[in-house]
Amino acid sequence: MLNPVRRLVVYCWDFVFNHEVSPLRHIPDVAIRHYVLQALGLMWAVAFAVAVGSYTVLAVSIIGHTILIAAAAITVATWTAATVKPQLFTRSFGRGPGGEHE
Repeated sequence: MLNPVRRLVVYCWDFVFNHEVSPLRHIPDVAIRHYVLQALGLMWAVAFAVAVGSYTVLAVSIIGHTILIAAAAITVATWTAATVKPQLFTRSFGRGPGGEHE
């Protein structure tokens, strides 16, 4: 059981990192092949750094966006209420005319 897994890991490692096994083997100049492998390595390092960075601040970002969306929703609800039922914002709401209890 362990031997097939080991062979798979070694094959995957060689396919990615061994320039004589990977598809980069078709590039005839070894220096260019090495350069391309280094450029791909840098690209993946930056991609993982950005991904991990965004995952670590994801909770803060979600909370911040939730607060902004809630503020926008409350503003729209207030504007809608002011347009449809402006009496909600008067001091005598729920009281009779002149502000007395009925």
